[in-house]
Amino acid sequence: MTGDIRVVTIDGPSGSGKGTVSRCLAAQLRWHLLDSGALYRLVALAAERRRIPGTDEAALARVAADMKASFAYRNGVEQVLLEHEDVHAALRAETCGKLASKIAAIPAVRHALLERQRACARRPGLVADGRDMGTVVFPDATVKVFLTASPEERALRRHKQLKQKGIDVSLRDLSKDVSQRDQRDANRTASPLRAAEDARVIDSTRLSPEEVTARILPWLEAAGIESNRA
Repeated sequence: MTGDIRVVTIDGPSGSGKGTVSRCLAAQLRWHLLDSGALYRLVALAAERRRIPGTDEAALARVAADMKASFAYRNGVEQVLLEHEDVHAALRAETCGKLASKIAAIPAVRHALLERQRACARRPGLVADGRDMGTVVFPDATVKVFLTASPEERALRRHKQLKQKGIDVSLRDLSKDVSQRDQRDANRTASPLRAAEDARVIDSTRLSPEEVTARILPWLEAAGIESNRA
């Protein structure tokens, strides 16, 4: 599926730390990074701008297939482009995240994004962050990791992130949102959230992103993937 291009997948529920860990690994390996969650947020944002309701599955799938989206770095700053506009900040809004979570349960949308995600596998390699990277998108990945953390810790992490951005959200509401997302992700018919049979599982509840990364690096080296450790 990816030929001889090496892929490392980092899957897990919201707030497990997979995004931060994936960025750390991609930086150390000097590989490409796929933030699959951003793709679903892009679909949500594009649909919102086109005034497409979240219930119109066919229209949402068309958005996923034809939206002009790309990822880039400019002067060391990450950019997410939608129709040539940098929408990186807009994608982090809670409303966008909630709609993206619902859209991600639509099989037609997931199918429309599948080849777009697989096309991200380019030399020298790819770190892919998501919920079905190791089970569906890259089942032949070189190394698969599944991150978990307690629901309470994941809600606390999200609460801290939003407070740092100046967004006031109650911890109770975030805990409820984490629970609802977990249920949607685990119970959806298309690509439900689960660890691949050959994935290595890490509980990150009491670990920092640096500690999680340090646990993964020996697995990569055992698979013949050299990192650029400081």
